[in-house]
Amino acid sequence: MNLQKYPNDRLYYEQHEWVKQVDEKTVIVGISYHAQDSLGDIVYISEPEVEKEIQKGDEIAEIESVKAVSQIYAPVSGRIVEVNKNAIDNPEIINRDPYEEGWLVKIELTNPSELEELMDANAYRSFVEEG
Repeated sequence: MNLQKYPNDRLYYEQHEWVKQVDEKTVIVGISYHAQDSLGDIVYISEPEVEKEIQKGDEIAEIESVKAVSQIYAPVSGRIVEVNKNAIDNPEIINRDPYEEGWLVKIELTNPSELEELMDANAYRSFVEEG
């Protein structure tokens, strides 16, 4: 499988989350290839709260790997409208497919202009490579 490290159809947050716009008001959020690769084998994700109102930068979940426990942050403000139960129940999916099957939450945006503050794939690639 040729896993793209930086798909062009997403935007990226400095905490290594990605955002894919579904429609004007809704985005899907997950963690980047770089994040899952740095964490190693993911063994647990706390389940984000559906209907929770969040602000950009808020912690929305905790992710645990064989190496470390990290936080997952909201790259945008809004309301969590759906959680990927499959990824919660089978966290190893995130290592295998962080951009498709391994998405974490759907968020209904309260401030769509925040998307303009996120990095495109090229900017994120540079951000990661410069460390």
